Amino acid sequence: MDAEEDAAAWAESGVAALSGRGDGPPLLPPGSGATAARQALRSLAASTESAVLARLDGARLLSERAAFTGCGRRGRTSVGGACRLLPTADGWAAVSCARPDDPALLGALVGTPVGADPWPPVTAWLRDHTGAELAERAELLGLAAGPVNPRQAKSPLERQGTGRSVRDALVVDFSALWAGPLCAHLLGLAGARVVKVETPDRPDGARRGNPDFYRLLHAGHRSVVLAPTTSGGRKAMAALVAAADIVIEASRPRALARFGLNAAASTATGTTWISITAYGRAADRVGFGDDVAAASGLVCRDIDGTPLFAGDAIADPLTGVTAAALAASVPPGTLLDIAMADVIAATLDGPATNPSPPLPSAPPSPRAPSGEAPLSGRDTTEVLQELRIPLP
Repeated sequence: MDAEEDAAAWAESGVAALSGRGDGPPLLPPGSGATAARQALRSLAASTESAVLARLDGARLLSERAAFTGCGRRGRTSVGGACRLLPTADGWAAVSCARPDDPALLGALVGTPVGADPWPPVTAWLRDHTGAELAERAELLGLAAGPVNPRQAKSPLERQGTGRSVRDALVVDFSALWAGPLCAHLLGLAGARVVKVETPDRPDGARRGNPDFYRLLHAGHRSVVLAPTTSGGRKAMAALVAAADIVIEASRPRALARFGLNAAASTATGTTWISITAYGRAADRVGFGDDVAAASGLVCRDIDGTPLFAGDAIADPLTGVTAAALAASVPPGTLLDIAMADVIAATLDGPATNPSPPLPSAPPSPRAPSGEAPLSGRDTTEVLQELRIPLP
């Protein structure tokens, strides 16, 4: 991709305004991520012949959440505040503390309770341990953390053929937070019918976030809550998946396998299965948008070479728009194994340095939600009856 085109796309995307130190200038991230997002959305709009999508700029989707939250660049602390870039014995690492259980897991990492503020003991521990040691222990503990180490890009997933319409396709969305819901949102704008599935004990954590941003991604969708701990709930969940044209999941594969759901069996019957993970279905690693992007090499650099966060959890929206474009381009019955780390790595095929000179950067700007997001479980009875699935 053309370096000038990439730099202009970053500047126009709103991401540069979220990149760098809080007391410093906006920085243009390295690579072609904004250009890739723009091209993916254009491909999706063309494949689905969607006038709504044709009016959107994929690059602008990368900074939307910050437009709602009002958060800005914070240097070595992520825009959302849950992830830090910290020095290790041999480099730098990205460490997230986003979930209620993470302080306890960080205590297990460093070998001592960390208290209300985990960062001082974690920072001290990392200075005496290598990135490889962190990666090994983080995987064992289920922590979202890893060394900042540009990832070798795998052969990227290619959009295939001339695309297909998703109008009236039934999308069953098990995902949460940002990447999967953005994929579902874009498919919904292209005319698909989206059903969001949650469980009683694990609603989408994004419901606790900015309500307007949540409404943007889920307006017009329907919400089903099913309990996989009951026989009736598991049967209803399996029947819902059997009725789906497209399934979206954004967790480690074993999560849905515990519910009795099998991606290979579903694709064998013609369902397109979108599996979004941090590092791929074969890896048992946890990751979120900030730590995955930074660990995969998408960071800006301060004058002294210190890594700084690029954008707001940027692996999430870049993966979401990529997944939607792929879903509309592959034949039915395809399993899309989409690792956020691979999506990032595919955009970093050049030197991992900030483009120069910097360009004037646009601020993040929000889109207006097109309706209300459903309350959790509001449509359970209606959806199951419509699909002739027995109520649990």
